[in-house]
This record gives sequence, C-alpha cells and structure tokens, in this order.
Amino acid sequence: MEELRIDVSKQSAEELALAAEHSRLVFEFNHTMPGTDEYNSLMHRIFPSMGEGSRVGTPLTAVRPHKVNIGKNVVVMPGCLMMSAGGITIDDGAMIAANVQLISNNHDLYERQVITCKPVHIGKNAWIGAGATILPGVTIGDNAVVGAASVVTKDVAPDTIVAGNPARFIKRIPPAPSCSLMNEDDELVQLGLDSCGD
Repeated sequence: MEELRIDVSKQSAEELALAAEHSRLVFEFNHTMPGTDEYNSLMHRIFPSMGEGSRVGTPLTAVRPHKVNIGKNVVVMPGCLMMSAGGITIDDGAMIAANVQLISNNHDLYERQVITCKPVHIGKNAWIGAGATILPGVTIGDNAVVGAASVVTKDVAPDTIVAGNPARFIKRIPPAPSCSLMNEDDELVQLGLDSCGD
C-alpha cells in the first residue's frame, strides 16, 4: 500500500480555503437541530457522496471530509472523529458506534509537519464498537465486529470478532441460523419464543 505524504506547512491557498470551509460546515452541523432539513442539508454538504438511508450523528469531528465515502444505510453515532487525509471508505450497512476514531493519517517521526496517509476501509455490515480506534491502512472486513475501546492496528478478516489494545482475534462469527416456518408435511409451524430469537 503506497503511503501518501502531505507537508501541512506548505498547503496552497486553495487547500487552506477548503479546510476553512469544512471547519465551518462541521461547526454549523454540530450546532443544528438533528432531524431538520438544515441538518440533513449540512450532512450531505459535508459528505456529498453519502448513500441513501445513511446518517451521521453529532457531535462530529472531521478533517478533510471530502475524502470520506459513505455507502447506503450506514449509521455513524455521535462523537466520531474522522482524520481523513488518507481516505476513509465506509461500505453499505456498516455501523459505527459512539466515539469511534477513524484515523487515516499519522505524523512522520522526524518531520512532524508531514502527515503520512493510508486509507481506512470499513466493510459492508461491519460493526465498530463504542470508543474503538481504527488506525491508518486498516481494512475491516465485511460483517466483522470490533469490540468497544479496541485499537485496531492491522486488517480484520471478514466474519470475525476482534477486541483489545492492540486488537486481537476473538472468534469467527458463525453463519446466521436459518429457521423454517414449514414442517416436513409443508404445514405452517408456529415458532416459539426460543426459535431464532423471535
């Protein structure tokens, strides 16, 4: 994965103007009544590529949000931090719990004004637990779960649960149980309270 390097002390006038505009929009978003037309308009101005049925809660901290791509039916709960210089992609159906940090950039150890950037990718239907941190270059696989307060330093395989600091493999997620409403004689069977959680 190629690392992008940005010297933040040498940004162009256009880059600085864009950063100021983003800062203003995020501030307005954080001080607007949720569920209103104004709130929704600001949310889509901050994330113009956001898919249908997705929502982002406030407060939000987002730096370079034009580099965030959000799919359909994504939920981002309040308190999310998006450091987006390296790019952040959140695929359809993902759930981002409260106070999650998505960090796609870091600082060079010697040239601190240089940020080193690698993309963060959250897969389809992934669930990132409250207070978790996803570090630069990490991909969270489809349907994976990251435990609350975890710090994820490397890729997470699809259909797995990880937790801890640094996050480690806990277990695989088994396939969802399949329930049949029909018995062998093709007659309707009433499922009890213990059947598949209903």
